Parts: sequence; structure tokens; C-alpha cells
Amino acid sequence: MSFASEVKKECSERELTGSEGRAELSAMIQLTSSLTLSSEGMALLITAENTMIAKTILCLIKERYDAETILFVKRKMNLKKNLVYGIRVVSDVKEILTDLGLYSSRGLLDKPLRKIVQSDNNARAYLTGAFMAAGSVNPPETANYHLEIIAASKAHAEFLAELTDRFGIPAKITERRGKQVVYVKAAEKIADFLRIIGAYDALMRFEDERITRDFNNAVRRLANVDLANEMKTQAAAKNQMDDILYLEESGKLQKLDQKLQDVAQLRKQFPEWSLKELADEYAKRTGTVVSKSGMKHRFVRIHEAAEKGRKNEK
Repeated sequence: MSFASEVKKECSERELTGSEGRAELSAMIQLTSSLTLSSEGMALLITAENTMIAKTILCLIKERYDAETILFVKRKMNLKKNLVYGIRVVSDVKEILTDLGLYSSRGLLDKPLRKIVQSDNNARAYLTGAFMAAGSVNPPETANYHLEIIAASKAHAEFLAELTDRFGIPAKITERRGKQVVYVKAAEKIADFLRIIGAYDALMRFEDERITRDFNNAVRRLANVDLANEMKTQAAAKNQMDDILYLEESGKLQKLDQKLQDVAQLRKQFPEWSLKELADEYAKRTGTVVSKSGMKHRFVRIHEAAEKGRKNEK
């Protein structure tokens, strides 16, 4: 089972009644159904590729309305030949859609009436239904964090984005293959979304994986920084040794200040040490404390002396 399916399964196990159940059903009906007209009257055709979604919709309809429903299963005519689970509502359709805020005197609405999501609990329930019907989320094991809901229309996408923003989750809208997609990519905001729809088990798995990955990445970055610093230190030490050996072979080292000669001897003795380690050893031997920057300054003077000698030779 995919991570998105786990989230939906957890959401389907929540029992919602009253206005919260109506809000969740409103979202699911808008995203999974179509309205048909025939000589027999108006009918609502609901389809889902997930049995959990179909069962949740059916239970919510049965709990709230005394409508006649017909269940069916068919196989999609594609390569995968997935099963599609359907519910045909053949009575009280207009009354149901009106109660769900999806139908008014103007006809079918692109988005539900505000009364459906008036309270925060109802808004959470609506987002839960929307995600169950048309949402997906990448598994936490992937570094590409992404959660999305395919909206019913442009107006509906804007409605969903307003709802997520109400809970501090800024979502973006894009068009993909002619459909409006509302999406969130920030890991922290995806975690917040899982929290507000009540998918707490999925949230714990998501956060555990994310924290582990972030920790490992931080350790890796620190290791890379340490390696880079070590390589930089070794390169600097090699250049210093080259300067010291040149001054020594040309007889110029003995003419330098004694402090510079002492530092040069330390570098010859400890060619791989850092400036900090050389400074500590210098303090032990001479009783004079020299900072890391002070040690660096002395090597700069040694380098200048070596460069001057090389230039004169040329």
C-alpha cells in the first residue's frame, strides 16, 4: 500500500457525523461524481478506484439521507484494467446536492457554499474529503516532498487554497493536462496538512523519516565541511613547507626574525598540523601565547620573504 493510500485509509476510519460529515461528503461528491439526466429523472453517478473511498461515500450518504442507491463494479478499459467502484444515486438528488451546498437556484455550483466550511472543524473535514477523493502525497522516504489535490475547477482550486491558507498552509495552483491542481511542497506544511486532516499515524511516520533524513544530511554536510577544511589545511601546510625549504636551502632562513625561525622549525617537525595545533605547541615550548591568526601572520611573513628571494633570483 502506498503512503497516500495509508493516509486515506486512516482518514476513512474516522467517524464523522453532523455538519462535519456533510462537509467531508460535499468535497467527495464534488470530486468523484457527475450528474446525469434521463427520462427517469436526475441521477448522481459516483465513481472511485478505491474501495475505501466508495465505502466512505456510501456510508455518509446512507447516514444522512434516505436515498435510493445502486452499487456497481466495472473494469476500466486501459492497460492496467483497474476496477472502478460506483454508486448511482437515483432519488432525492437535488435535495442532497442542495444540502451539500453544491446546488442552488442558479444550478450546480463550481464550489460549495461558505456555510459548508463555516467552522474550522468543518473546514478540516472538507479538506479531508477532498484529499481522500482526489489527493496524493509522496512517500516520506523520497526527498521530493509533494502533496496535491486535483480540483474540480479553477474556482474550486482557489476555494481549496483559501481553506489550506486558513490553517497556515500556503498552497499553489497549477494546471496539468487540463486539470487544476492545488499543491504543497514544503515538508513542514505537508506535515501540518496531515495533522489537520487527522492522519496522525501517517504524520508520525512522515516526521520520523523527515527528521532522520535532515539529521543525516546535516551530518553529511558537516563531514564535507570537515573534509574541505582538512584539504585546505593540508594545501596551506604544503605551501608553507615549500617556502621554508626554499629559504633554508638558499641560506635566507637564518636571517629571519627568531620568532619566524621558531615557527618554521615547528612546521618542519609537524607538517600536517593545523595552525591551532602549531599555536598550542608554540605556547608550550616558549611560554608565549600566540593566536591562530598570529600564527597565520608569521607564515605570511615567511611567504613574503620566500617570494622576495625568488623574485630577486629571477
